[in-house]
Amino acid sequence: MTEIYVAGVAMTTFGKHESRTMRSLAEEAVADALADAGATPDAVEHAFFANATAGLITGQACIPGQSALRHTGLLGIPMVNIENACASGSTAFGLARATLASGAADVAIVVGAEKLTHPDKAKSFAAFSAGYDQEEPPSAALRGGSTGSVFMDIYAQMTREYMARSGATEHDFAAVAVKAHDQGRLNPKAQYGDPVTLQQVLDSRVIADPLRLLMCSPISDGAAALVLATARGLRRLDSDPVRILATALVSGRDRRNGDRTAVERAAEAAYREAGIAPSDVDVVELHDAAAPAELIVTEELGLCSPGEGPQLLRSGATALGGKTPVNPSGGLLSKGHPVAATGCAQLVELTDQLRGRCDARQVDGARIALAENGGGYLENDAAAATVTILAR
Repeated sequence: MTEIYVAGVAMTTFGKHESRTMRSLAEEAVADALADAGATPDAVEHAFFANATAGLITGQACIPGQSALRHTGLLGIPMVNIENACASGSTAFGLARATLASGAADVAIVVGAEKLTHPDKAKSFAAFSAGYDQEEPPSAALRGGSTGSVFMDIYAQMTREYMARSGATEHDFAAVAVKAHDQGRLNPKAQYGDPVTLQQVLDSRVIADPLRLLMCSPISDGAAALVLATARGLRRLDSDPVRILATALVSGRDRRNGDRTAVERAAEAAYREAGIAPSDVDVVELHDAAAPAELIVTEELGLCSPGEGPQLLRSGATALGGKTPVNPSGGLLSKGHPVAATGCAQLVELTDQLRGRCDARQVDGARIALAENGGGYLENDAAAATVTILAR
């Protein structure tokens, strides 16, 4: 595939921005990403806008991108709206890369934006619940019992199954949350800036047993944007580019015994395209919507063998200063999770890591970075999973 580059990146602060609209968040991210790429709006030839919940939260369906980007100077060019649950942002990124590689354009912008908070929290939780098959809901969701999104019931069931096969404990999941907040406090864009203790996590209220409040990602608003370019497009910009080695997107399926998960299949495809092995990866951003996901996904990515996620965490390998730091941004647990912006924000963080721009949370010598972003759920698999690999 033709080599494509990330030329500019930016994101807003993630958090509960009650007084801001999705448009204002998207405009901030776009303006800052264009400035980072040394580009003006007229340099952009295609736009890819990711959003998952506006139709349910604000009623802005059908044309969220055209609405949010109306005053950015980008209207008039081809604009594609992408909705793929929590993997919307990374899906948009892959589509932009493919478009540039096809020769259809030389510069494109990817924007992920979400205004998820609402005065009625039930409306926000209902938007998450749209991410599973309404005609055949997962059995875990049918059991119910969580005090928040039905997805936490699904994550809780996954967690209990993972504990049975790996020996992971609630203390391990609490340790993931502690690590996330320790790293997130170093990220000025993160929703949470305060550290938490193991005991605070374990004492926080139960959401869906064994998951507790501080083991779960928060409801967030925010936006992130990336400018992509071909080698020819870079000549029109003033940027510090990072190479895209691979983008892989797979859909989930009803797995039978022994079938690989969507994340495993996406990882295999990405490693193959990039021509690297898991051991070559220097830094990872992964989709920790609940703390146990970090342990599960490190196994699915091949960073350790099946069942060894707890040992990998306990060894310190996934903390800053370890062999392969995971979620130096703070991850979804601390940075926040504005759904469609999440996948883009992961790639903003990794681009800055490869450029050496992350200050106190910088991973020394990072040359190869990997992002895993999942979205929605079927009976026993993510509905969508992406793995993206960047390199310096």
